Amino acid sequence: MTSIRYNSDRGTEVGLRLYCLMRSLAVSTGQRLRDESGEGVISAAIAVLIVAGLGALMWVGFRSIWQDAESTTRSKISEIGN
Repeated sequence: MTSIRYNSDRGTEVGLRLYCLMRSLAVSTGQRLRDESGEGVISAAIAVLIVAGLGALMWVGFRSIWQDAESTTRSKISEIGN
């Protein structure tokens, strides 16, 4: 049986380095994909909380404007009635 023999270890070294590079890329990419799997849910929850806060602030403003308009309307009606 014929065996392939390298005159130097350079080919083996390059192959080993290439294998290590590809393996580390595969492992790091897999870990990154697993680590970011919940990011969409967290971002959506933060967006919902922000919108809920804005809605509460708008409701407080609306109530204030409504009460002011109501008191002005009542005072004008009482002026007309007298």
